[in-house]
Amino acid sequence: MAERTYLVTGGAGYVGSHLVLALVERGDRVVVLDDLRQGHRGALPPAGAELVQADIADRRKLEEVFAAWRFEAVFHFAALSLVGESMREPLRYCAENLSNSLRLAEAAVKAGCLRFVLSSTAALFGNPKRTPIDETADLAPTSAYGESKLMVERGLSWAEGAHGLRSACLRYFNAAGADPQGRIGEDHEPETHLIPLAICAALGTRPPLTVFGAAYPTPDGTCVRDYVHVTDLADAHLRVLARLDHGSCRYNVGSGTGYSVREVIAAVERIGGRPVPHHFGERRAGDPAVLVASSQRLRDDTGWSPRLGALDEIVRTAWAWHASHPRGFDDRSKA
Repeated sequence: MAERTYLVTGGAGYVGSHLVLALVERGDRVVVLDDLRQGHRGALPPAGAELVQADIADRRKLEEVFAAWRFEAVFHFAALSLVGESMREPLRYCAENLSNSLRLAEAAVKAGCLRFVLSSTAALFGNPKRTPIDETADLAPTSAYGESKLMVERGLSWAEGAHGLRSACLRYFNAAGADPQGRIGEDHEPETHLIPLAICAALGTRPPLTVFGAAYPTPDGTCVRDYVHVTDLADAHLRVLARLDHGSCRYNVGSGTGYSVREVIAAVERIGGRPVPHHFGERRAGDPAVLVASSQRLRDDTGWSPRLGALDEIVRTAWAWHASHPRGFDDRSKA
């Protein structure tokens, strides 16, 4: 079989790098387009992936990349993605995420690459009326970040009608965990995700964890969230490629099980064998009490199911990564 080549924007980031690893392991060739502002050179495998360090906003560089390789599909992860920051800079988020994504889609169309997989988000759903959340739920973002992703999804729908660009939008909930073999993991700055913050608080590499609110209408008063292992998330991206042969699709991706903040803290303490220093703060505006996904449509259409869905398994892989990489990938990986 001829070698297949894929473009992965933001492929040196957290979820993108796990997809790159999965593609390389199955024998594909990968071109990673990443400016390394948030990504890490050290997150890429030593062979099988070629890094083009550039800003996705650079139209000329995009044209050069599509002229140099013939891609089977584009996986698009590069985006501004901090919810809190998006509320302070809504115009920047909406403008950059939309324009950069559509510029990339336009370049793909011009090059005849008509399969496009978007890293989307559960932030599209805002405060859902029911859980678990399936694909028929109302799309009503409560953040500029969520709104920007919804705008991209709508733009891609128009691109299918006008240009035949088939897109898969994966609306995932809380990506977590690390490569089970410990090769890559999560390294954000600033870090906003609960599991790494709890683990690093226990390890002493970050300050004590702040729990935002303890009086939600949940069994223990803290927010409940659905966590999906990043390796399972990468698998979902691979599986939707075949689905694109039949047209565009939209899928929610999660484990289908919700865990509270207190349950996550308990899991970290159980796996790590040490306490998680934490204190309780005020609730954050706009935080829903419960966000749990229904991934039934993805399961039915592609055969996907989470192999690492248990909370302890997610925490175990994340703990192993952070314990062995107290400084993450280290700034030297950006050199």
